[in-house]
Amino acid sequence: QIVDVMVDVRKMATRKARSSYWMPEISLRDGVEGGNLTYKMETMGCQMNSADSERMEGQLQNLGIRPIRQEDEQGGKHPDLVILNTCSIRDHAEQKVYSYIGPHAKRKREGEDVTIIVAGCVAQQEGEALLRRAPEVDLVMGPQYANRIGDLLEDVQNGNQVVATEPSHIMEDSTKPRRGSSVAAWVNVIYGCNERCAFCIVPTTRGVEQSRPPESIMTEIEELVSQGYKEVTLLGQNIDAYGRDMIPKRKFSDLMRMAGSVPGLKRLRFVTSHPRYMSLGVVDAVAETETACENFHIPFQSGANEILETMGRGHTREKYLRIVDRIRSRLPDASITADVIVGFPGETEDNFEETLSLMREVVFDSVNTAAYSPRPNTPAAIWDNQISEEVKQARLQRINKLNLEHAAERRARLYGKTVEILVEERNVKVPTQVMGRTTQGFIVYCEGDIDQLRGKLVNVEIDRCETYYLSGKFLSALED
Repeated sequence: QIVDVMVDVRKMATRKARSSYWMPEISLRDGVEGGNLTYKMETMGCQMNSADSERMEGQLQNLGIRPIRQEDEQGGKHPDLVILNTCSIRDHAEQKVYSYIGPHAKRKREGEDVTIIVAGCVAQQEGEALLRRAPEVDLVMGPQYANRIGDLLEDVQNGNQVVATEPSHIMEDSTKPRRGSSVAAWVNVIYGCNERCAFCIVPTTRGVEQSRPPESIMTEIEELVSQGYKEVTLLGQNIDAYGRDMIPKRKFSDLMRMAGSVPGLKRLRFVTSHPRYMSLGVVDAVAETETACENFHIPFQSGANEILETMGRGHTREKYLRIVDRIRSRLPDASITADVIVGFPGETEDNFEETLSLMREVVFDSVNTAAYSPRPNTPAAIWDNQISEEVKQARLQRINKLNLEHAAERRARLYGKTVEILVEERNVKVPTQVMGRTTQGFIVYCEGDIDQLRGKLVNVEIDRCETYYLSGKFLSALED
């Protein structure tokens, strides 16, 4: 059930009064804004979490609360608000959260005024149980409340411990995210996921699919371009499902074409595609949209149909390869990246070999690999055909070896060629160099002045190819 909470999001939250000892002294009303208050945001996990953190930071800064400066922290100062935006995909995610909270909880027990906020997927997963284990926490909020952190903090200010994990309709946010880059920006197009993969906790933590109105998406992209942003990445946990919850239904391929036509936008990317829903029309949209980057991230999870079926993926090895064939035929230079799980319950050696054979057939530009780890509230976690850790780790080593070989092979093709990159930042390891990406998403380093080249499209002649990056000689900057 989706509940529209536009009127008062606080009605959706569970509250428990604190004793005055625990009450953090924050002032958020009437734009008084937090005065000299500071915050620190720590983000774990995927691009969706990064986008959520940007939205939360935008609201905090709108309240007058500022990010703590690194030099202040090094000088012994502590932030007044601590926000941990969590991810529950990997094993031991909960333990990492409690470990991070520890030092700040100690500050509170010793009498310091510190507000502790746990957001994201672990917050959604644990809910009130998190408060029982870490009673120093002031606010527990699921991803669907990232747009409403200011409202929830008002209840904290009033002396309550707040848990906001109920399903809710995600409303458009009038405040501006605090972007982590001045060149490239995330834009959410669909929240949540309706799939029920046997290994995945995302539908439990991020809720059902909710597509944003195309008008809102286009307005956000146009505003970003007017502010000088050159690249936009459209985000969705299952981006190909965009528009299927709308009346009338809409297609993601149409949204791609609309977004790519915004004047002044140089590059358009998108993640993540699901083989079950990805239409060949999306490949055509990328090929026919000048700004669209030839970079596809399509998790396959296993190369064995038997395992794909028990996972509940809704696609076969053959369908996945048909998508790859369409990409290779229309966009021969496109990069294809993916996710894969080894050691899923019931996976035999033959099943694993089928995964390796799919990788050899496709030759991915890179694959995010992981050994299966049981996640709370997922069907596969309680199956009795679990694979031993020894076997999982052995398979992970084998697949990682193949992954590295393919990544190096794909990048080696570019040796001696001239590529176009969008310069984003300084190379932190070599300050005289800048870092940018090709349309395929490859990281490239070259000599250059970041103050002059940030946000510029430049040509670089590649003279060094490593497994996960390229470097070369700066040739020229292109005209805007």
